[in-house]
Amino acid sequence: MRGVAFWFLLIAALCALLGMVSGVVMAAAQDHSLSPAHAHLNLLGWVSMAIFGFYYHLVPEASARPLARLHFGLSVVATILFTPGIILAIRGQTEVLAQVGALLTIASMLVFLVTVARHRPTGRMAKV
Repeated sequence: MRGVAFWFLLIAALCALLGMVSGVVMAAAQDHSLSPAHAHLNLLGWVSMAIFGFYYHLVPEASARPLARLHFGLSVVATILFTPGIILAIRGQTEVLAQVGALLTIASMLVFLVTVARHRPTGRMAKV
């Protein structure tokens, strides 16, 4: 595996680790007030990025396009902004980062939708 598929999976694994650590910290402190941030980190960072990585691995024509790199960049920046943005919103400090992160998350998914629509899997999919 290489290219954008590798990078999506690398970031997914990092987000999974951070999500696990945040879950353990919340459990140890018996304070689950930040569980929405934890859930979004796991869903957007771990699950979605892993799915994106597997898609790009299985459909190499899509991963070779500039749109794939745009998708990766949007996804990473969205996760970096959205997760701490949720924490700041929960703490009543500001909602701006969460709002920007949410918009970038939607933009990222829109780019993925366009990518999937343009590059339907064919018989030439990558070997697993």
